[in-house]
Amino acid sequence: MTGLQHNPGVPAAPTSPAVAGDLAWRDLAVALAAGWRDFLAMPRFGLFFGGVYVLAGLGIGWATVSGGELTWLIPAIAGFPLVAPFIAVGLYEASRRRAAGEPLTWRAVLGALKGHGDDQILSMGVIVFVAFSFWMIVAHAIFAVFMAESGMGGESLDALLTAPGLAMLAVGSAVGGIMAFAFYAMTVISLPLLVERKVDFLTAIITSLKVMRRNFAVMLGWAAIIAALLFVAMLPGFLGLLIALPVLGHATWHLYVRVVE
Repeated sequence: MTGLQHNPGVPAAPTSPAVAGDLAWRDLAVALAAGWRDFLAMPRFGLFFGGVYVLAGLGIGWATVSGGELTWLIPAIAGFPLVAPFIAVGLYEASRRRAAGEPLTWRAVLGALKGHGDDQILSMGVIVFVAFSFWMIVAHAIFAVFMAESGMGGESLDALLTAPGLAMLAVGSAVGGIMAFAFYAMTVISLPLLVERKVDFLTAIITSLKVMRRNFAVMLGWAAIIAALLFVAMLPGFLGLLIALPVLGHATWHLYVRVVE
């Protein structure tokens, strides 16, 4: 009896690309150096996408403060980096084109958001929006649990210095950290992969998780570097993101090239 034969009339299920399992700490330094070189070589793209990110951050901050809900400023800022991978899609395309010697035009770089005409990157954008919205819902729930009986609302940051406020910050930081890491694991490789190859977003997410599993310590280190640089860059009124976001975006592309075969 012969084995099962593939029916040519039925498309084969997509398989995730092979990934390397030998990522080293030195590769992170190499990726950052390559990201810096990309930024210097084509700063117009980096400053544009960095500027979009800065304006988005300032808009979130303004909406929160003007609404009188100052205590929501912290979860909004904490969840803000969740949208960075999607904004960096154009940076991935710019790095790809520079390495391939292809023309670097605004139309091509901005067109990367459309993916390969299959809406897979836009689907990831929806996931990004849902993740940010879910985090804000969770943050509201944590606030309600710790602050409801204290009689303190969201009109003053002084509430955060009380015992319930400090407990809320501790629990919120732990929960937010877990959520942020899970989202990072899903997107760090999947979005560059969707820029380069015509695959569906589920295959891209599986590939990203596979990279995390096979290179956990180094990829965890990369997550820490991203978090630290973005946090520091947000301190001067978000303006540091004009440099940090594009360098990290370009660097993530080079790390993707290193790890996805």
